Amino acid sequence: MNNNIDHIDPAKDMNTERGNGGETHQRAGDDTKVLTTQQGVAIADNQNSLKAGSRGPTLLEDFVLREKINHFDHERIPERIVHARGSAAHGYFELTESLEEYTTAKVLTETGKQTPLFTRFSTVAGNKGSKDTPRDVRGFAVKIYTEEGNWDIVGNNMPIFFIQDAMKFPDLIHAVKPEPDRGFPQAASAHDTFWDFVSLSPETMHNLIWLMSDRGLPRSLRMMEGFGIHSYRLINKEGKSTFVRFHWKPVLGVQSTTWDEAVKISGADPDYHRRDLFESINNGDYPEWEFGVQLFTQEEANEFPFDHLDATKLIPEELVPVKVVGKMVLNRYPDNFFAETEQVAFCPSHLPPGVDFSNDPLLQGRLFSYLDTQLSRLGSPNFAQIPINAPKCPFANNQQDGHMQMQVPKTRVLYEPQSLDPTRPRESAKRGFNSFHEQLDDGVKGRVRDESFADHYSQPRMFYRSQTAIEQAHIASAYAFELGKVDTAHVRTRMLSHLIHIDEDLANRVATALGMELPEPADAAAPVQDMATSKALQTIGLTPDSLKGRMIGILVAEGSNSSEIKKFEDAAKAQGASVKIVAPNKEVVLDDGTRIQADERLAGGPSVMFDAVVSIIMPEQAKKLAKDSAALDWFNDAYAHCKAIAYCGATDEFILSKLPIEKDEFVTPLAELDTFITNAKSRLWEREPKVRDLA
Repeated sequence: MNNNIDHIDPAKDMNTERGNGGETHQRAGDDTKVLTTQQGVAIADNQNSLKAGSRGPTLLEDFVLREKINHFDHERIPERIVHARGSAAHGYFELTESLEEYTTAKVLTETGKQTPLFTRFSTVAGNKGSKDTPRDVRGFAVKIYTEEGNWDIVGNNMPIFFIQDAMKFPDLIHAVKPEPDRGFPQAASAHDTFWDFVSLSPETMHNLIWLMSDRGLPRSLRMMEGFGIHSYRLINKEGKSTFVRFHWKPVLGVQSTTWDEAVKISGADPDYHRRDLFESINNGDYPEWEFGVQLFTQEEANEFPFDHLDATKLIPEELVPVKVVGKMVLNRYPDNFFAETEQVAFCPSHLPPGVDFSNDPLLQGRLFSYLDTQLSRLGSPNFAQIPINAPKCPFANNQQDGHMQMQVPKTRVLYEPQSLDPTRPRESAKRGFNSFHEQLDDGVKGRVRDESFADHYSQPRMFYRSQTAIEQAHIASAYAFELGKVDTAHVRTRMLSHLIHIDEDLANRVATALGMELPEPADAAAPVQDMATSKALQTIGLTPDSLKGRMIGILVAEGSNSSEIKKFEDAAKAQGASVKIVAPNKEVVLDDGTRIQADERLAGGPSVMFDAVVSIIMPEQAKKLAKDSAALDWFNDAYAHCKAIAYCGATDEFILSKLPIEKDEFVTPLAELDTFITNAKSRLWEREPKVRDLA
């Protein structure tokens, strides 16, 4: 509880004066920084432009006004075409087990060393001002400032992608973005153009079912897995190659919201994920991930029932276990959002010696695209000189000039070979980046896709059948919702024809929810396999039994019991949870006379923002809240989203008894504190079919 409320206004002590028109002037004192122009000229008046008389026209000679307005008019830069909405943090990478057997990269061979990094999370489809909680893939990009150069692991929170060849990326994004003739929907895949494209592109079926799953609705950026998506190569000192896929596993576990919850969060707090990341770091609850690798040889890959160079295929952990060899900790929020989060430039082509690319055709296209897009977004090939992008190891090259060049080369020689300046940098066969000497086949040049990429349904089937029953219901309901937004009947029919190959029960559930008949199955380009299920693909089934990282909301009002509030607050924090106080007013006085400041007003702090809720209110306040729709929604939503609820007698008598809330094992009185704390670690998913019509 925050009972340290300071109403003293520091502006009164900042040499504040009123001007002729009543405008506010704050004057610098002898020990205060002086406001200046970009040229360092001190500014005498930052409130008024230079005029010909107090009511006359503004004069063109006012260079202070012109500079201020000119800079303001050019503050925005082009946003990213995809992944525009993002949040980020600084931190470090630490290797815990050496991979010296597989690679020469120092960052993967020298244990115990903390290497600085910068990680950015993002949605894909929405613009920079869109909400944090749409159903969407999340970007998961890590820039590690190694002593051998920057290493960018540019991935997503899903281990696969929609397409197999970079040629199709513009088509995919054009299809999912707002439709060009109408400019909507924003940050949403539930529209005709997206489903028209994916239903004509069977390769999208695997990433599509991940998107329809709970993985598309992460509870927090701190509770997402990260994946490098593609196969890469590790190269050891003998030049031997081992294939690798990169994984980031959150210490807090993978956790998600429900669809109804995500929709309501977007209205209550569009910055929900960004705020959560900011608050957790500021509170010292540093987000942490384990860093893991899947290692396999070409000979082992030849035995896989899929092609690992196909970015629409994951490698089941039961087939190739994830070996945890390090960790990432995020411990500092950016000092300036634009300078760091917005200007950071990730490129898959940035990697250190000892790591190399595979022939994945999607990866190969990304190597060009990510570099190219920085030129239009940041305006210059010198974007690597922006501090957030600059390597922290020594670097030297012969590049010169270009827009916004910040380096000042002190030499007459910016070429090589040369003989005029022996101090200039030269190539190093020993320390330099060397590509793997791969023996290529004798294939004929042509625009062709290997037939090993033709199986589009086996892995979506494996994913769906690996889920718990409630997760399968969420997937079916998501398909029904999205296709219910598609007005073109043949697109819906075509999509159902694909779902039959994935799982006939899934197809039936979606068709029934849409009121449609099942069509004939789509033509399959390859036989559909029944692969072994993988528990590692679940979300709810892997939710940790822990309060760490969770948020508890406590509803209070005038006269609430201070000791009861503290008891619940202390118990939740002792288990690693955070607590926010919600009240009808921003300030309330408790029964012991303590005046506290609520973290949220009830009207702006709905229960969708919390993982479990407690109500500690007096009878008179309960009677008032029983007539308040925000209060009724607070309890109804917590119940409908399967959360734990602890209630006082007044809450029970005047509110809960009037609502369709069944007192199951997750709805408990205040006296059962220990039971509430245990319940708050998870959700009662058995409740969901009672409160929601699932497909």
